[in-house]
Amino acid sequence: MKTKLLLSATILGLTIFSSCSDKAPAKKDTTPKVETKSLGGLKIAYYSNDSIKAHFEFFKKEEGIIKKKQNAFEVEVQRRTKAYEAFITKKDAEARGGLLSQNEIAQVQQRAQEMQNQIMQYQQTEGAKIEEEAMKSLEAVNKKIEALGKKYSENHQIDLLLMHGAGGQINFINPSMDVTSEFVNFLNENQAQIEKELK
Repeated sequence: MKTKLLLSATILGLTIFSSCSDKAPAKKDTTPKVETKSLGGLKIAYYSNDSIKAHFEFFKKEEGIIKKKQNAFEVEVQRRTKAYEAFITKKDAEARGGLLSQNEIAQVQQRAQEMQNQIMQYQQTEGAKIEEEAMKSLEAVNKKIEALGKKYSENHQIDLLLMHGAGGQINFINPSMDVTSEFVNFLNENQAQIEKELK
């Protein structure tokens, strides 16, 4: 009795696929078009992690959501920083022109410190929220890819499905074992199920 193994690695950087249209897309063939190598009855195949990031629509959609939030966060930090700098410049000019009393200068310094603290607090809290959301999204996507990798392997009698990518543990795999295109097609065909289960 063969033991089915599935290795799946974490996809870095998040974020996933475009909305489903009313028209059902033409179903693509997910059968591996390459002959899987057999070692004593053990069938091994692999997919490229970079291709999952580039072509798995659900991943690209999730990544887009996180990037949008990250961009909005950066814009807000810049807005707050510019307001702080404009306040400092204006009050400095007033102080140099002798328009502020010692008491008013002390109030300006206190207000400047408050503004600076608010910027730092916003960066810490909102930045942490975005990072946490990205990690949760990535974790959920990885679990679904792992589950679908198992299903894909069972459908095509693959005993060992490896993920290959830069910085991974696999140095080289014979290209004849590459099922990346077919596996990505399989993931994209099942993305509606993934989205439903992640809600």
